[in-house]
Amino acid sequence: MSKEARLAFAHPSERADALAGADPLDRISLRNHIVEVEIGAFQAERGVRQRICFNVVVEVQPLTGPVDDDVDRILSYDRVTEAIAAELAVERLALLETLAERVADRILLEPQAVRAFIRIEKLDRGPGALGVEIVRARGDAPAAEVAPGDAPHPELVYLSNAAIASPHLPGWLDQLEELGRPLILCVGAPDVAAPQLTHRMAQRRIDLLAIEQNAWVLAARDDRCVVVATRTELDWAMRNGQTCVWAPSKIVLDSVDTPSAQPHDAVALAAWFAATFDAEEMLVVGADLPEGASVPLRGVSLDQAKL
Repeated sequence: MSKEARLAFAHPSERADALAGADPLDRISLRNHIVEVEIGAFQAERGVRQRICFNVVVEVQPLTGPVDDDVDRILSYDRVTEAIAAELAVERLALLETLAERVADRILLEPQAVRAFIRIEKLDRGPGALGVEIVRARGDAPAAEVAPGDAPHPELVYLSNAAIASPHLPGWLDQLEELGRPLILCVGAPDVAAPQLTHRMAQRRIDLLAIEQNAWVLAARDDRCVVVATRTELDWAMRNGQTCVWAPSKIVLDSVDTPSAQPHDAVALAAWFAATFDAEEMLVVGADLPEGASVPLRGVSLDQAKL
């Protein structure tokens, strides 16, 4: 650990002695903030909640006038805990490093924040605490990279196996591209039956992988289709006009709000996925519409040449 990082978490008296004669920034701190969450890259960490401990120090610009006991004039501790909760709610993460980066980025969006020291430790993975420490300054990442922007609204389309095999597929894609919206295609499992197991989690993985196999079948039918598995890939593809085919395993398994729809009900699963984008509508080609979807659905039969 660098001396600067060590001092960030040191007792104020030690830090004051080390910085004598300097002009340090003010700091606020969050100590030993423990939450239970599912996180980790190992298979043994999936489906298991573990304790992680946050220690955060934020350097802030000193106030130019009196505080006047006005909470609106300072960076509230609540903003730090809210940044942690918000990032934990986005998706299941594999790495503490990723979580630390995202928490730091969110904290540094606060106008008073200048620099953030983040320490995150797993408390249940060994005889001691296993963790990471990072320090990030406001200038490390341009605001445009971390500030929320206007997300594109994609056109989500579910294609049945008959639709994937149809000679009309290229023409349908032409018509969909003419809508001028990012295009995300969803599919179900192929017609060949997947292995059936009594182990629920293993069966779920197998069923998701079966859908991904069919995604690659669709991608092979038209060179415009690119299989994507992560939110980052999807965001990039939507902003760059790329036609995507959703490979669901990572997003479904990493979702904080696990979908109630099972992989064998692929249209309902695709509707859940569409709802995560706040889609105005999902088009279903050649398959029955599920009940209880939270996004409006529109069905199209294979006999319809126009979408």
